[in-house]
Amino acid sequence: MVSIKELPKEEYLLKGHAACAGCGAAIALRLLFKALGNKVFLVVPACCTTVIQGPYPFTSFAVPLQNMLFEATGATASGVAAALRIRGLEDITVVGWAGDGGTADIGIQALSGAAERETNFIYVCYDNEAYGNTGLQRSGATPYGAWTTTTPTGKRERKKNMPFIMAAHRVPYVATACPSYPIDFVNKLRKAREIKGTKYIHVLTPCPTGWRYDAGKTVEIGRLAVQTGIWALYEIENGRFRLNPPSDRLVDKSKRKPVKEYLTMQERFRHLTDADVQKIQKWVDEDWAHYQTLTSLERCV
Repeated sequence: MVSIKELPKEEYLLKGHAACAGCGAAIALRLLFKALGNKVFLVVPACCTTVIQGPYPFTSFAVPLQNMLFEATGATASGVAAALRIRGLEDITVVGWAGDGGTADIGIQALSGAAERETNFIYVCYDNEAYGNTGLQRSGATPYGAWTTTTPTGKRERKKNMPFIMAAHRVPYVATACPSYPIDFVNKLRKAREIKGTKYIHVLTPCPTGWRYDAGKTVEIGRLAVQTGIWALYEIENGRFRLNPPSDRLVDKSKRKPVKEYLTMQERFRHLTDADVQKIQKWVDEDWAHYQTLTSLERCV
């Protein structure tokens, strides 16, 4: 376990990057480099991060980075990992860094293939719950009821559960995180680095532009997502499910805040009816009953 004071002072996400004010993905990127340093090779498909890094020939990243087609993160990372292995560069961590659209939708085939091949890399999905870079269209990870430019009255389907989809591949390590809980994210990245094979970390990254809230509220929004139980922090290590603090205390419903507190802070949910809010609360409660069951099992996959 690491503390805030122990995090390195070096910055590999440089000043002047092109992220929106309050961008949760930019906070998560900074934490990624705090966790792994500059011995990292990033593979980035079309997503908001291709904007954050800046236009060629300039860059805001002080690490090697390969931009790739929207659907090819897993395949490209597999090639990079193989090339580094052949060259004997075993101390470099290959990280696929993709948004939810490039993970849950367009990139799921290549990611599934990399997992089946047991590619030795960390895949991080930073989830802002829409196609943020191309105009805020709905993705498979957009939650029920959320406004996007292609769901102006609210999405009518539930969010795709990518961490459990990846756990079904029997990869050695799956985790969820949120930059509002930075030490949890750093610890999970460092743990993943030491594990051989495909590791998958799904990070909720609040987006003030797409979620329609004040840019100064990003950390608060992320904390509320966890405190209401809409976003649970957990690990699935070698098939074993474990809730992480503070989520491990939220199995008791009385300790979870009502989901309404989270939803009402974002204008993308302003059209929800009381019935919609009650439906979401019911689903969250059902999810937590499932988490409670999983904690008592020897294996969940």
